Amino acid sequence: MIKKEIFNGVLQIQPVAYEDERGSFTEIYNKKEFEKLGINNNFVQDNISFSKKRGTLRGLHFQLDPYEQSKLIKVIKGNILDVFVDIRPDSNSFGEYSSIKISEDSGWIYIPKGFAHGFITLEDNTTVMYKVDEFYSTDHDCGIIWNDSVLQIDWKFKENIILSEKDRKLSKWDELFAQ
Repeated sequence: MIKKEIFNGVLQIQPVAYEDERGSFTEIYNKKEFEKLGINNNFVQDNISFSKKRGTLRGLHFQLDPYEQSKLIKVIKGNILDVFVDIRPDSNSFGEYSSIKISEDSGWIYIPKGFAHGFITLEDNTTVMYKVDEFYSTDHDCGIIWNDSVLQIDWKFKENIILSEKDRKLSKWDELFAQ
């Protein structure tokens, strides 16, 4: 496995694919191999998100303490722009975001606790799998509106965006993190 830091603790992990005349084999997750890379999380829940249409935006989601989640994200089919916002008040990148386009060939993206996370689908029929190291808690569920004027995230998408009712009502940065 190859590990590359893409933004202040956010990692891209590329597993090795073994190919022959039949096709390929890839071990996509092995706890021992991830621990060698310094990822010692105890992942407790696996989720799959399927989006029918290109331009489906999910996020920016996070959970409050003590239910904060680290996420290990893998695109199974399709292509997304994955976005992560640093919400750790003591971090030197607090309030900053970064993004990366990922597809089924991109390996995993590891996002530690302390980040809001979202993505937009760049293709129809996109499936995203992610592992989390804390169970979902309705009472600790939180989020930042995708088009927040303080964050000014470039979603690199100019067409109509498809949002859930829940994501339309997420909070603004200043409502959550007033300085």
